Amino acid sequence: MPRRIEHTSGTDWEAEFGYARAVRVDNTVRVSGTVAVEDGETVAPNDPYGQASHIFEVVDEALDALDASPEDVVVTRVYVVDFDDWEPIGRAHREFFGDVKPATTLLEVASLPAPDLCLEIEVEAVAKDA
Repeated sequence: MPRRIEHTSGTDWEAEFGYARAVRVDNTVRVSGTVAVEDGETVAPNDPYGQASHIFEVVDEALDALDASPEDVVVTRVYVVDFDDWEPIGRAHREFFGDVKPATTLLEVASLPAPDLCLEIEVEAVAKDA
């Protein structure tokens, strides 16, 4: 079964932890849990909508690198530090996916790697043949 790994998105965490931003095996694409960090700094600190929007940009790049698109996404998992942030996060999710409507899980977690991070998102897609 051929395995393709996207080149790193540049975070220190990928190198230090030893993982890929996204992996494709056959037609299945999995994008690792992604937070709103760029160049070691939190993007849109304490802003759930801004962070979700940024995360979806990173997810879109990862999907594209592995010949997939948002239309191929079948599952998202959203980890939040405050469940009350569901509305702005949901708005960013809805804007990114439009009519695709993947199955989704929203879970509250105790913390994320930095205190100003609001959420982490992971994605699974079933892509067309590359």
